[in-house]
Amino acid sequence: MTHTFALRRLVDPSVRPFTILLCAIFTLAVADRGGGRFLSLATAFSVMQLFATLGPVALGLGLSMLIREFDLSVAGMLSLAGCVAVLTGAGNPWLGAFFGVGVGIAGGTLQGLVMTGLRIRSVGVTLGGLLTFEGITHVLTRSQTIVYPNMGIALVLNEPILGVLSMRSAITVAVFLIAAMVMSLTRIGRDVVATGSDRRASRVAGVSTDSVVIGVFAVSGGLSALAGVLLSYSLAAASPIALSDVLVPASAAAIIGGVSLAGGRGRPLSIGAGVLILCLLRSGLNAVGASPYLHEIATGAVLLMVAVVDAPLLARRVRSWRRRLSSSQLRRDGATYLSPPASSG
Repeated sequence: MTHTFALRRLVDPSVRPFTILLCAIFTLAVADRGGGRFLSLATAFSVMQLFATLGPVALGLGLSMLIREFDLSVAGMLSLAGCVAVLTGAGNPWLGAFFGVGVGIAGGTLQGLVMTGLRIRSVGVTLGGLLTFEGITHVLTRSQTIVYPNMGIALVLNEPILGVLSMRSAITVAVFLIAAMVMSLTRIGRDVVATGSDRRASRVAGVSTDSVVIGVFAVSGGLSALAGVLLSYSLAAASPIALSDVLVPASAAAIIGGVSLAGGRGRPLSIGAGVLILCLLRSGLNAVGASPYLHEIATGAVLLMVAVVDAPLLARRVRSWRRRLSSSQLRRDGATYLSPPASSG
């Protein structure tokens, strides 16, 4: 009994990402065979630099999945915001960051307004947003890499802190901690979870589900923009095509981090653990001299494992929804049957 409970606890969606993370660290440490290539400050710093790029994007995408939507536009916004920051922040990096993040928030808000105003799902809207943002980026940059002249800000953002963090990764960690507190300690977090669990019931209970959807997509756009701004400043350059492949790893990180595709389940810190797993696999496998293609294989294996573990839980949720819909239909039919007939006179 005790062993069964412990096993269930380890595969619980809120704990599972951290279990996988520890297993990945142990496996890579064993594969290193005491060579010191994996268990080193250099590898830890590399992992956190990748975390700083992928983390905010995965967090925003995970929040959209939490309300049973999917923000495909994050990759386009990442590139657009970085280019906007470089173009407008040559003299003042704070001004460039303001415009870059502002563009992200505005783009996410606009998509949320379209979805709630026209009552359409997110895939079509955000796919259009992805293509639009990428097109605007190419127009602004003329499909060329833009060099950022302020090398000082690049040095500041990449300067190691305690050998593990940089200013860029420290900002990303702070963003995850703030998101975790908002989701667990405020009414906003409860409304987001309720909207993802059952939007109709949440609306009946007084939750402004439209405002939640708009707010989540505004946050998703802002987080992707923040990642793009920080990365472009740290590289002292922005490119319209360099960041186009971030969507798949961000989605994988959110799913590995315990976010349910059915909505209503997911935590920022668990998403952060999912991001760390992917970053650890990439940097760790490189450190131990593994083939570059092994990273995709390892990521796919982890995703498959998560899908297999999640299957019973998803099936239970589907059955629960069916029972809820059936009971609701029975109540309506019963009310119709018992209601007195209208008088003819």
